[in-house]
Amino acid sequence: MNQTNFWNTQIKELEKIVADFKSYLLTLRTNRPHPALVEEIMVECYETKMPLKSLASISINLPRTIVIQPFDPNILDQISKAIEASPLGLMPQKDKNIIRLNLPPLTEEKRQDLTKIVRQKQEQAKIFIRQKRDEILEEINKAFESKEISEDEKFKNKEELQKQINDFNKKLEELAEEKIKEIMTI
Repeated sequence: MNQTNFWNTQIKELEKIVADFKSYLLTLRTNRPHPALVEEIMVECYETKMPLKSLASISINLPRTIVIQPFDPNILDQISKAIEASPLGLMPQKDKNIIRLNLPPLTEEKRQDLTKIVRQKQEQAKIFIRQKRDEILEEINKAFESKEISEDEKFKNKEELQKQINDFNKKLEELAEEKIKEIMTI
């Protein structure tokens, strides 16, 4: 077992779990507009479905407006329909060759719902990390049983793994707390 390659591969997979969680958080609505809120909305045009970010430039007009300018003005209606059909509950306003999305302030009930969603997604990410940890522990034990590593290396690897897992779980917690704070800010 080449330990350096093994650890690098495993760490990258754990980092991907955290990165996916972070990307998901960007799609959750807060009182501040963010392009990631609409970037992945799938738009049916040109006989296929494409993410909005590949069809238009997306910018922010503070305090609560997202401006979408399609690269091709002929698909303005398709983009508008896709936004209306999305779970965001936003009504697009067409203005010449652009679409404006005004984000109304979040209600207290909606804020509580979003907080629950953040916690659920955080728990899912933690479960993925635990599953990955279990896979790595299994690999460490196999390497020990096949005499590829010594007993000292086995314990050292397990300690290092737990340290890494704790760090990744701490990062998940920080990301969740930051997003919840953003959601609860009026």
